[in-house]
Amino acid sequence: MSKVKDIKLKIIPSSMANPFIKKWHYSGKVVNNSKLHFGAFLCDELHGVMSFGSPIDKSKVLHLVETENKGINQKWNEMLELNRMAFDPFLPRNSESRCIGVAFRIIKAKYPQIKWILSFADGTQCGDGAIYRASGFKLSLIKKNSDLFECEDGTQIHSMTIKTSKKLRNKYGTWKNALLQTHGQFAKIEGFQLRYIKILDESSKLTVPEIPFSKIAEIGAGMYKGIKREPISTDSSFPVEKGGANPTLTLQKSL
Repeated sequence: MSKVKDIKLKIIPSSMANPFIKKWHYSGKVVNNSKLHFGAFLCDELHGVMSFGSPIDKSKVLHLVETENKGINQKWNEMLELNRMAFDPFLPRNSESRCIGVAFRIIKAKYPQIKWILSFADGTQCGDGAIYRASGFKLSLIKKNSDLFECEDGTQIHSMTIKTSKKLRNKYGTWKNALLQTHGQFAKIEGFQLRYIKILDESSKLTVPEIPFSKIAEIGAGMYKGIKREPISTDSSFPVEKGGANPTLTLQKSL
């Protein structure tokens, strides 16, 4: 029987990573910003992929972590976003968290300028980030979904898909009009988005409050494999944010 320690993690090209992501990630989509891909191999066969790259708007997240470098130019290359993670069902239990840990050790060794990792969990369709919590990430934001919509034609689309398209903006004006004209009537998908940060450099620290993991269940932001978890209490004192940095399209991750 295969064990977690038998998994081999390697840096792989996008030509190998992207087809796997399209097959096994529930969004069926890749992120064009992804530049660094890790493949999880068992018996020389690919069973998992983690893709890292820049966020859509890196300038909006650089303030989240304080590092020794103060200048914007130096801070620009200090972080990555884990913007796709997908594993097939053949790997043994706990494979994801082990692969994340190995990937971070490789990043620290090969790319020492990287001080921290950003990632988002999609609590509207997928999961609340259990793997991130098991891998030492800090929870820094829980916000109600305001960007993911269910359209009349059955399409699920993120508003940033249109906001970042000059062609659509020029043709239709506002992103809402573009969405209406291209996909019909639409409605916001109820749920949450959760932002996680992993500090790789011991001298670096969060500049925003760390949120206790217990708050996820308390405010009803829990989700596992697309199934919402009921809140365990009503904590009205905890502020659920309505804004925050936009995750790399799409939010969805296999968590």
